[in-house]
Amino acid sequence: MDGYREKRRRCTKLRVSTDNNDTEKMMHREIERQRRQEMASLYASLRSLLPLNFIQGKRSTSDQVSEAVNYIRYLERKIKELSLRRDELMLLSRGTLLDDSKDEMEAMNHVVVRQCFVGVEIVFSSRCCRGQPRLSSVLQVLSENGLCLLNTISSTVDGRLIYTIQAEVNDSTLIDLSELEERLTRMK
Repeated sequence: MDGYREKRRRCTKLRVSTDNNDTEKMMHREIERQRRQEMASLYASLRSLLPLNFIQGKRSTSDQVSEAVNYIRYLERKIKELSLRRDELMLLSRGTLLDDSKDEMEAMNHVVVRQCFVGVEIVFSSRCCRGQPRLSSVLQVLSENGLCLLNTISSTVDGRLIYTIQAEVNDSTLIDLSELEERLTRMK
C-alpha cells in the first residue's frame, strides 16, 4: 500500500505541476493576444491619420509605417516652406531688409509676386505718405500687363500700406512675374 500511495502522490504532483504550466501558458497566450490587439489598434489609428494617397490598397504593416515616415517627412518640408514664406511676409510687412539702410527701406516699395491657383498673387507694401504709389497706380500696371483683378485686401502695419492682390491671368505665357515684380518695386 505504501507503494500505491507513493505513486498516487507523484501523480498528483505531476498533475499540479502540469496544471501550473497550463495556467502559465494560458496567461502568456492571453497577454500576447492582448498585445497583438493593441498593436493592430495602433496601426489602424496610424493608418487613419494618413492621407489616402499615402495608403493605396491593402499593404503590410511595415509598408504602412514606412508611408507614415514619408508623410512625416513631407509635413516637415511643408512646415519649412511655410515658415520661410511667413518670414518673408513678416519681413515685407515690417519693411526690414538687411541690405538696405533704414531710410531707403522705408522709402522703397516691397513686392512679392507669385503664382497661385487663380492666377497671380501680389503682396505690395509701401510707406503711408505722400508721393507713394496708390492702389489705382498698382491696378493700372496690372491691367497693362493683362491681369484681371479678382480680389484685394489692404491693411496698415507699422505705418506701411500692405495690399494683397489676387489677379486672374488671361494668358500666362505673356506674363513675366519677375519683370512685373521689378516694375511694381520701382513704381513711385
